[in-house]
Amino acid sequence: MLAKRWGKRSDPFTDLALTLPIVTVYHLGVVFLPVRNAADLVTDKLRSLASYSILAYSALALCISLALVLVCAALAKSHPFRRDRFVRVIAEGALYAIVMRAVASTVVGRLALAQGTSFGPFGAVIMSFGAGFYEEVAFRVGLFGLGGKALRRVWPDGRWLVPLAWAIVTSALFSAWHYFGPESFRLDTFVFRFTCGLVLTAIYAYRGFATAVFTHALYDVWVLV
Repeated sequence: MLAKRWGKRSDPFTDLALTLPIVTVYHLGVVFLPVRNAADLVTDKLRSLASYSILAYSALALCISLALVLVCAALAKSHPFRRDRFVRVIAEGALYAIVMRAVASTVVGRLALAQGTSFGPFGAVIMSFGAGFYEEVAFRVGLFGLGGKALRRVWPDGRWLVPLAWAIVTSALFSAWHYFGPESFRLDTFVFRFTCGLVLTAIYAYRGFATAVFTHALYDVWVLV
């Protein structure tokens, strides 16, 4: 029923096109903040290439985005892309963000994981976009996706057990990731984020990278703003 309603799982080209606005807004905004997403390994390198000039950095970030737009336009000839997918993936991400919060709250109970940020709504939105994109790249695409493919080569007979076990492991690592900073470990917040990690992994596996990014980003905007 869901597949008929929203369409099939997105392909890499569609994921690139759908997440381009998220990563562009993040990179244009994060340069004005004193922090970066911990999984963001790009911004500091771009700032260095731009000799730490905000104007040069912004121009470089826009050029990279424009190049990706041109790539999408070129690929669109062989991979038809419907613009209404943007609206659909945003709506789907918002729905899943609500479901994810409800599921995690059912497992753990209601938690106040964050009370905004020290740099206001603008910074909260920018950091939410960065977390949505880069953490999904690191944990869902890299760790779960590529790592899972490697594990299936080692254990080819584990049709569903290996992916399930790996989803649990990567979700635990995703939750633990949030404590590499000033926040102290708490079992309830760990389980809450672990549950969110499982939901995001399921979204990535069945709906694609772009939907997971929008779910994560919109959820963080909801929590932080």
